[in-house]
Amino acid sequence: MTGPEHYRQAEELIAEARKVRRTGGEETSDRFARAITEAQVHAILAVAAASALHSVTDSHEWHGAAGIKPPDNA
Repeated sequence: MTGPEHYRQAEELIAEARKVRRTGGEETSDRFARAITEAQVHAILAVAAASALHSVTDSHEWHGAAGIKPPDNA
């Protein structure tokens, strides 16, 4: 996975955790904990990928992952 893909996966898992928390049920705690833990791992990998770059070569992907428009000069 690329850094932006890890970022998006973390966001999806956080949304899943919120949904699990709202729906409740017997398995809520385990499913919530698993989703949050996986989200944390993906977020860390996204940060590592971004930090490893001396110059951002995939800035358009990062802007897309963050849901913002890249600057005109990017």
